[in-house]
Amino acid sequence: MSDDGSDHHHGHHDDPDHDDGTHGTHDHHDHHDHHDHDVDSVAFGVVTVSSSRSLDDDPSGEYLVSAFEEAGHEVAVRELVPDEYDSVQGTVDRLARRKDTDAVVTTGGTGVTPDDVTPEAVRGVFAKTLPGFGELFRRLSYEEIGTRTVGTRAIAGVVSATPVFCLPGSENAVRLGVDEVILPEIGHLVGLAGRDAEDAEDGEGRVADDSDGTDKLPSGADAVGNDESE
Repeated sequence: MSDDGSDHHHGHHDDPDHDDGTHGTHDHHDHHDHHDHDVDSVAFGVVTVSSSRSLDDDPSGEYLVSAFEEAGHEVAVRELVPDEYDSVQGTVDRLARRKDTDAVVTTGGTGVTPDDVTPEAVRGVFAKTLPGFGELFRRLSYEEIGTRTVGTRAIAGVVSATPVFCLPGSENAVRLGVDEVILPEIGHLVGLAGRDAEDAEDGEGRVADDSDGTDKLPSGADAVGNDESE
């Protein structure tokens, strides 16, 4: 949904460090190493943040599940939590540390009303932020809703070597974020985020998940990002 319908799918080709194989003085192995860790199938954790909906009345969550499965991925866990700081933060942190999840996507709680706390809660467990996600989402959203996108606070980051994306609660916004941004890049992001975790020695710098024995790398405590509305 970009101006030319293609640039957001292949942005890595614009990377000045990316060897396109046309310069004879460059090491051609660099062209392949950039994608050595890409993942073909991703296991998602899906979280709906809402104090009014249920899993039986959750079109945005249902779209996430169907879109991921139709793309050849799987949904390892799906939960619904109320618009409460501690509930959102604890759930995202717990799912990100599970052994059976590679990425987490939330929907809801990213607006500007007093009870929209998803970005603030999730930022607290980000080890790294992915500001480009929110920037690109708002650019694409502007093409659909115009200046109303200023109320959009969609954000993304990495928690315990697991990419986490926070989308608005509306189904249209979820479709946009998933179809145009998350699905085209998720295999690459999951591969890169988990690379050091795969190479790390057991027992060094890891945090266990009490619920299932997960030992992913610990997250940090800093974050900055952008965020979107319900």
